[in-house]
Parts: sequence; structure tokens; C-alpha cells
Amino acid sequence: LLAEKVEQLMEWSSRRSIFRMNGDKFRKFIKAPPRNYSMIVMFTALQPQRQCSVCRQANEEYQILANSWRYSSAFCNKLFFSMVDYDEGTDVFQQLNMNSAPTFMHFPPKGRPKRADTFDLQRIGFAAEQLAKWIADRTDVHIRVFRPPNYSGTIALALLVSLVGGLLYLRRNNLEFIYNKTGWAMVSLCIVFAMTSGQMWNHIRGPPYAHKNPHNGQVKWYVRQSSELVTPTAHLPQNQQYTLRDTLVRMDAAITMGMVLLNEAATSKGDVGKRRKGGTEHGECRQCGTGSGQQ
Repeated sequence: LLAEKVEQLMEWSSRRSIFRMNGDKFRKFIKAPPRNYSMIVMFTALQPQRQCSVCRQANEEYQILANSWRYSSAFCNKLFFSMVDYDEGTDVFQQLNMNSAPTFMHFPPKGRPKRADTFDLQRIGFAAEQLAKWIADRTDVHIRVFRPPNYSGTIALALLVSLVGGLLYLRRNNLEFIYNKTGWAMVSLCIVFAMTSGQMWNHIRGPPYAHKNPHNGQVKWYVRQSSELVTPTAHLPQNQQYTLRDTLVRMDAAITMGMVLLNEAATSKGDVGKRRKGGTEHGECRQCGTGSGQQ
């Protein structure tokens, strides 16, 4: 029986690095003995109606990790990667009392999973390198992560440099705007408020702003923990907190920029010259007695 299970798993691995499991396959290949291999399982919810952006991001990192193991020279039948989607294995989620996604678990060859066999996604994140380190601690299998080349960042940087260089070249005879203190103050404020707001956290983690109930289509902004899967329940309350914080920071930014503009308008050279000129004329009128009041 063990040889048949390993042979079947090796056949699936030859087709794809991560094979999907339903309730029956999960109980046969992961829960039921005998088993002499370790299994890494990602519990997720990738269906579009779940609106789990974190699940999609974590799946990309998980795919990179599994491909790195599948095409490495150290690949063997001691470690396999699988996935259980909530809509394909609801009974598995209920069996494990799991109500959030994504979650990574390691099922050892013998015995039940321990607390350390559940990956601490909230504290560490879901980068492929972090997952590989966690797998090495649990299985003694070291995986070297190979990422496919991504030139989008390089292209974007090249376009930005070209745009700035072209602008400076066109304005080469008039570069006074570079020394504009107000402009640099605005740029600095934008950077400070962006880094201190919740938007940076939202950009990194990508949690949904609301949860849409797949049964009745009702949109919920605040979701309580329950036995029903809410994806991702672990991220939504934090997202609401950071969304509120982001709104407050934007209000502060608007008020601060308004103060800067008011100060600029009050201290502009034209206004100062007009006030000085007006004050001089008014003083002369009072001294010579030819003011508009006496006329």
C-alpha cells in the first residue's frame, strides 16, 4: 500500500509541482497510514467569489517554492507539495477546525502535526524563502529557491529616469523649479504620510476592504470570527484598522498641505511688495495730511 501511494504521488509530481486534493485524497494520502514522506499542504481559497487577494499572492510564492524543489537535483520522494481549496475540500477545513486562509501546514511521516508544523504566516509572511527555511527546520530538506526573472521593475525605473532626464533637458534653460522649497516640502510630506499610513501595509499584504457573502451576495465591512470560512478572517479586522488610520492620515495630510499653501500665499514676494507699498503710501498720507479721509 505504501509503495502504491508513493508511486501515485511521484506520478502527480511529474505532471505538476503542486497537486490539488479533495477530502478523499487528503484522508488517503495524508491522514491515513502508512506514510514515509512529508507533505506540505496549503489551505487556501482561490475561487474568484472568495475575493482573497492574499491567497493569490501566497499561491504564487508557493508555486515558486514547489517548482524550485521539483526541478532541483535533490528532488526525491521524501517531500511533496499539495493544496486544498476550501470550495473543493470543505470537509477538510471542518475536520481541522480551520476558518481562515491561507494556511501552510506540514504533515510529518509519523505522528500528528505539532504546533510548529503550522507556518506562522502572520509574523513571518509568505515569501518563498521563508517557507523554504521553515521546511528545512521541519524536514531537514533544504530547498534553494529559484525565482523567474522579472524585468518589470527595471523597465519602470528606466522609464522614470528617462522621463525625468527628458524633462530636465527640455527645461535646461530654466531650472529654478529644482530649488523650489515648497515643491520639495510637498514631496517630502507625501512620502512621510504614505509611509506612516495604513496604505503601505495594505499594499504589502493586499487584504480585501470588504467580504462578500457568496450565498446571498451581501457585502460586509466588519466580519466576526465564526465556524464559516471568511477569507481572510485573520487579515480583515487589521485591514479595517489600517483603513481607518489611512483615512485619518489623509485628513492630516490635507490639513498640513493647506497650512503650507496658506503660508506660501501669505509670504509670497508679490504680496509682500504690495503690503509694503500700501503701507508706505498710507504712512505718507497721514504725514502730509492728504489722506483719502481728509480729502
